[in-house]
Amino acid sequence: MRDCSNNRRGFDRVLMAVAATFLTVSATSSLAQDTPHSSASELAIDAAIPRPEPANVPPPTASDFKADTTAALPDAAKPAGVKPADVQATEAKPADTKPAETKPVDAKPAEPSATAKAVEPKPADVVTAPAAQPADAPKTDTAVAPSAPAPATATAPAASPAPATAAAPATAPAPATAAAPATEPAKAASNVAAEDQPVADKLRELLAGKSLRTFDRKNERAAAEKFYSAREYAPVFTKAGKLTDAGKGVIARLKDAAADGLDAADYPVPDFAAATSPDALADAELKLAASMLDYARQAQSGRMHWSQVSGDILYPEHPIDPAEVFANVTSAKDASAALDGYNPQQKLYKELKKKLAELRGQGDGPVITIADGPTLKYLPARKKQAAVEMDDPRVPDLRNKLGITEDADSTKYDATVARAVEKFQSSVDLKPTGVLDERTVKALNNPKRDRQIDTVIVNMERWRWLPRQLGAASVGNAYVILNIPDYTLKVMQNGAPVWTTRVVTGKPGQHATPLLTETMKYITVNPTWNVPPSIIYNEYLPALQQDPTVLQRMGLRLERNRDGSIHISQPPGEANALGRIRFNFPNKFLVYQHDTPDKYLFAKDERAFSHGCMRVQNPDQYAAVLLNITEPNQHYTPERIRSMYGSSEVDLKFPTPIPVNITYQTAFVDDAGKLQFRRDVYGRDATMLSLLRNSRGKDLETVVAHSQPSYSRPPSSSLPAGVNVAGDNGFGSSGPNFFERLFGGFGQPEPQPIRRGQAQQQRRVITR
Repeated sequence: MRDCSNNRRGFDRVLMAVAATFLTVSATSSLAQDTPHSSASELAIDAAIPRPEPANVPPPTASDFKADTTAALPDAAKPAGVKPADVQATEAKPADTKPAETKPVDAKPAEPSATAKAVEPKPADVVTAPAAQPADAPKTDTAVAPSAPAPATATAPAASPAPATAAAPATAPAPATAAAPATEPAKAASNVAAEDQPVADKLRELLAGKSLRTFDRKNERAAAEKFYSAREYAPVFTKAGKLTDAGKGVIARLKDAAADGLDAADYPVPDFAAATSPDALADAELKLAASMLDYARQAQSGRMHWSQVSGDILYPEHPIDPAEVFANVTSAKDASAALDGYNPQQKLYKELKKKLAELRGQGDGPVITIADGPTLKYLPARKKQAAVEMDDPRVPDLRNKLGITEDADSTKYDATVARAVEKFQSSVDLKPTGVLDERTVKALNNPKRDRQIDTVIVNMERWRWLPRQLGAASVGNAYVILNIPDYTLKVMQNGAPVWTTRVVTGKPGQHATPLLTETMKYITVNPTWNVPPSIIYNEYLPALQQDPTVLQRMGLRLERNRDGSIHISQPPGEANALGRIRFNFPNKFLVYQHDTPDKYLFAKDERAFSHGCMRVQNPDQYAAVLLNITEPNQHYTPERIRSMYGSSEVDLKFPTPIPVNITYQTAFVDDAGKLQFRRDVYGRDATMLSLLRNSRGKDLETVVAHSQPSYSRPPSSSLPAGVNVAGDNGFGSSGPNFFERLFGGFGQPEPQPIRRGQAQQQRRVITR
C-alpha cells in the first residue's frame, strides 16, 4: 500500500484491498451468525488476523477486479514461497501477529519486518464467501484444490497475488472453504463374519418385523431383540452355516428333556441340516432360541402353574429372566450343562431323576413284554470252572427293557444282564438275586411300573414349584420340610437331616393341609386356641343347638363382639387343643404346627385327621432343635422348654426366621437310597396327570384365580337359650381380627414382657 499516493497501480491495489475487506467483513458477519467456530485454534487464528478500517473511497466496480498479473510483490511474498509448513507455523503461533498491522489504510506504515510480512493479511487470504460472485471472475487452480483443510485455508495469512486469488470464491462455495467440518469418520467395520452377514441381515429383518410369531411372550421377544442387536444380529447357534458348540449343546439338552420328566416334543429342534439359505438359517436360529427359553422357563417353574391344581397351594414365584438365559447359555463352555442348571438342583430332585431313569430302563422306547420261559441265571467263573452264561431268545428283549446297550442283540444271559436284573429287583421290593424267575418277569411286565413313572414325573414337577434355596443361609441353610403323604417332618441343616418326627395332617377335602413355603418367626409356649370361624359356624354353633352347655364342658370361652360376631377361644392348659406349644409361620391359610393332647393318633400309619393344621408328635424336642439352630449359645433342651409350661403365653422369637416348606411327595428316595411311594391322599397326582395329558400345552402356565380365605367376621347368628356368653362387649367392635388373634398381631408393636402368673390373656415375649 505504500505506493497508493504515487501511481495508479498503487491506487488500484488499494481499491482491491478495500473491496476485499468489505466482502470479508460481510461474509464473516454472515458466517458468524450461521456457522460457529468449531475449535479453539480457529478462534485464535481469527483473533490474529487484523481487520482494516473502512476507507473513504468510492465503491469498486467490476473492472477493478480484473486480474493484474504484473503487480510487483515483495520478495518475501513470492507465490512460490507459500507452503503448507508456513501455514501451519502461522496457525500454531497466533501471538506473533502485531497490532500495528491494523492501522488505517491512509496512513503510511513503516517497512514491515519479516515476521510482519509473513502475517500481513491479503484480500484473498481473508475472503471467505461473497453472497454473489462476478460472472467474469476467472477461475484458478489455487482455490480449487487446497492442500490444507478448509478452515486453515480460509484463515492462513499466506501471501499470494491478490487478483489471482480473489477469484477463488467463484470456484468454491464459502461454507465449504471457511466452515466445513472435519472429514466425517468412516463407519466402524462390521464384526459379523462375511459368511454370516446374510443371516444377520435376515435376523435383523425378522426381529424388526411385527409379523414374527416365534416368541410367545413379549419379554422373551424383547430379550431376543436386545441380545441379537448387541451382537450386530450375528447368529449364535451357527457359524458359516454350521452348528456351533452352543447350538449343539442346546439341541442335546432339548432332545434329552425326558430325563428330567419333561416332554421333548414341547421343545422342537429345527432341522439345521436342511437350512441352506440365509432365510432358513435365520428362521432356525430364532426357533431354537425360542425352544431354549421354553425349556429354561418350564425347567425352572414347571409346565403348569401350581394354581392350576388347587386353590390351597402357595409357593413363591421364581420366573426366569430371558436376557439372563441368553447370556448364560450362549456364553457357557458347556451350553447343555448351563441349560440343565434351570432344573431343580436339590438332592431329593436329583435322586428322583436317577430313579426315573431306572424305571424307564434308561429309555422311552416302545413297550416291551418279556415272554414266559425258564429261569435264567448267571454263575460267575470259579477257580476250575468258567462262567456259566445261559442262552435264551428272550435276552435281547430283556436287554432292551432294562436299557442295556452293550451287545444289544446277544442272547447270552451274562454278568451285565444279571446285574441289571438284580438292580431292578431291588427297586420293586424283590429279593435282589439277579435271577430272572417268574416273579421278576411279572414285575417287568406289570403296568404298575408305568404308573410309578407317572408318579415320579409329577413329583419332579412339584419340585419345580419350590424355592431353589430351601433354607436360611445364615444358619447353615436350615429349613423345615414336611411331607404330607408321608406324615413326617424333618429339620434339615447343611444338607443333612437333623431331626425327624411324625405329624398329623389335614383331612382330605375341605380341610386338606395347604402346600406352602413360609418362614417360622417364633414359638408360642402355652398358646390360646382361637377357634377358626369355619369351625365355629360349621361345627360349634350347630352343636350348641343340640347342647347349650357343650362349649362350657369343653373348656371353651364364647364371646360376642359389638358387631354381633362370635369369637370362641380356649385358654392355655393341658387340655388345650393346641397342646403346650404352637409353631408360628404366619400365612393366608391360617395354619400352623402345634402340640396336641391326642397323642394316640401318631401310632396310625395314615394320619390325616386335622382341620388343616399340623400336629407334631414331640413338640418339646422340635422347639429345642429349632432354638438351638437360631440361638446356639443358649443351649435349649426339651426339659428347659417344658419348664415354661404354665397358664400364660410365652413367645420365643427367632433371631433368624427358619423357612418352612410344606410339600406333597408321593414318590421320594429315602435315606437308604430306596424309591418310596405313598398314597395320593389328596388326589394331587391324579389332577396333575390329567392336566398334563389334555394337550393344553403352555396354557397350563397361566395363573388361575381362586377364591381366597376371608378373615372378616362372619354374620351374626342367634344363640340358643342357655348359652353362657363371656361378655356382651367381648373384645369390642374394634378388636383384633382372627389372624391377629391367632398370630398375636405379628408385625404390630410388641407387647411388654410380663411375669408368669399374670392374666392368662396376656403374653410374655422372650427375645435374645
